Amino acid sequence: MISKNEIKEIKALGQKKFRDERRLFVVEGEKLVDEALRSGWDVVAHYRLEDIGEEAMARISQLTHPSPALAIVRQPEPVPFALADGELVLALDGIRDPGNLGTILRIADWFGIRRILASHDTVEVYNPKVVQATMGAIFRVRIHYCDLSFQLQSMKDCVTAGGVSCSEPFSARGTKYQSRGAIPVYGTFLEGDNIYETNLTKGGIIVMGSEANGISPQVAAAVTQKLFIPPFPHDAHTSESLNVAVATAITCAEFRRRMD
Repeated sequence: MISKNEIKEIKALGQKKFRDERRLFVVEGEKLVDEALRSGWDVVAHYRLEDIGEEAMARISQLTHPSPALAIVRQPEPVPFALADGELVLALDGIRDPGNLGTILRIADWFGIRRILASHDTVEVYNPKVVQATMGAIFRVRIHYCDLSFQLQSMKDCVTAGGVSCSEPFSARGTKYQSRGAIPVYGTFLEGDNIYETNLTKGGIIVMGSEANGISPQVAAAVTQKLFIPPFPHDAHTSESLNVAVATAITCAEFRRRMD
């Protein structure tokens, strides 16, 4: 059974301000609930259709068609961010579409990218539409929200010598960035160099821009290598641009292909 108070509390989590206050979010669907239960994250409660009935499930569901399972999960505490040698990280500049963000998490998960930096104006990762679109990747890929232009510039300028580590402020939460050398910061631009003909490093930061405006000028200033995904044939009249999630998949695939 489920109480009226529980129903009220769950419905409130449909709003970001309550998710932020309670540090909780909702996952729906048997696959996502199973992923949550196996993830090691704190599952505060979970409900199944056969236990609470169709009417109650419809009242707490945030989907058009309620699923057979729903869980309330505690948001993990922020953790320090330190880029490991050779690690590949995505940076998202103003991604606003929940479906795109969820798909990008799935892409990162597929290509073994475990951390994503995101500007403060990127859609919230615990938005119900984002959670659904991740298909469970949310439990394996962590997003760190930050002042992206400042952080990328700090990382780019963080160069050390003689094995002495460099430490710069990472966020208002007191996390730190440490590196043993210069960090390459890649970004996708229409005026960039052909990604298939450009030298790519094993690790670094790949910046993907917003759906409407691409990478902002402030963030672009921190990019050290501009990349372009060419159409085929190269002089063909094609679509103006690629969807940001599609472009992310192509870019990540090319980076990983070079590691073989």
